[in-house]
Amino acid sequence: MLSAVSASAQYDSENGVVTIADERGFIFQSKSGDFVFKPYMLVQTSVNFNWYDDAGLDPAYNQDNVANSGFAIPYAVLGFTGKAFGMVNFNLSINAAASGGAILQQAWADICPRPEVGVKIGKFKTPFTHAYLTTLGETLFPSLPTSLTASVIMPYSLNAVTPRIGTGFDLGVEVHGLVANRFGYQVGIFNGTGANVNLANKTFSDDWHIPSLLYAGRLTWQPYGAMPATQGDPRRLNMNKMLIGLSASMNVESENESTNDMRMGLEWSWVHNRWYFGAEAYWMHVGFTRRQKIDRSFNYFGGYVQAGWFASNRVQIVGRYDLFERNSTSKGGLLNMPALGCNWFFPKINLKLQGMAQYIGRTGHARQMDRDEDNLGLATWSAVIMAQYAF
Repeated sequence: MLSAVSASAQYDSENGVVTIADERGFIFQSKSGDFVFKPYMLVQTSVNFNWYDDAGLDPAYNQDNVANSGFAIPYAVLGFTGKAFGMVNFNLSINAAASGGAILQQAWADICPRPEVGVKIGKFKTPFTHAYLTTLGETLFPSLPTSLTASVIMPYSLNAVTPRIGTGFDLGVEVHGLVANRFGYQVGIFNGTGANVNLANKTFSDDWHIPSLLYAGRLTWQPYGAMPATQGDPRRLNMNKMLIGLSASMNVESENESTNDMRMGLEWSWVHNRWYFGAEAYWMHVGFTRRQKIDRSFNYFGGYVQAGWFASNRVQIVGRYDLFERNSTSKGGLLNMPALGCNWFFPKINLKLQGMAQYIGRTGHARQMDRDEDNLGLATWSAVIMAQYAF
């Protein structure tokens, strides 16, 4: 039978895009409720402005300060999600705006006989950082924190070694659960190659003699019950939920078998009626494999605080302050990146407008060269206006 999703709100399996319980669109379900099928779509269209300072630009090639500007489609997602046999959640989504292996955004099945234990297999979000684990389209800003998405800087000419702190989507298997509706855990093994690779192309570590994979885990405490993966939803303005989480991972022989990357993260988020607050801190240790014949290792860290307030049932005012040690602690110096924005919701037609402006400043560098290199490839001033439609 065909029915509105709001009639089946008990089905609330987070899939990173649109949940089964989402009120947008329709679902097909059996009379018993053991089988549920929901198709969905999500499209984002943005206009972008990016201004770069003169460092890194070559006037001889007539490089402009304004670049990577104009219109873009970050996501054009088509997919379906649902439940089978009363205990298997599933999701498959295609991002038509992507290329290569990233076209397959997600493809997974989650066998969950009880809330306390489930096994998820396929391609999905790795258990690291609140920013990435938030449902797509329900983030506070149209752009994720730069400290998670920008690659770090290495003092070597190794073009193939450019790790970033965020891990995002990957292929693997994960055991997870929510105990007493308060204590959550996620433990998984992934390829460690990210969203662009859908192939089994990993080896054994020559140094550690274990499979060269990404080993990741996350523990959370949710004192007021399970917290939804949202940073602002006009349908949930009378809610009090909080999450405190600790995560860690080791990517063995990542970056073309060149480095072993360890990450740790601490997160806090709170939704209280019209307010949302979030804060994260994360650290990455990059050590080279023996075959690289480089004895040095490097440490990077970052973090952000952000908040959002619904001034009305449709308008959310948002702010974020992002910090990033991109040059490694051996050089020092920080990128500090304040951002302001506004979100406008049109719930009756499933439309959301987001706008933000961000500035990237640099402070604490010992040398001018380090300061100039720290924001290479990053826009000093940027602005984004994005329209999102979901069904």
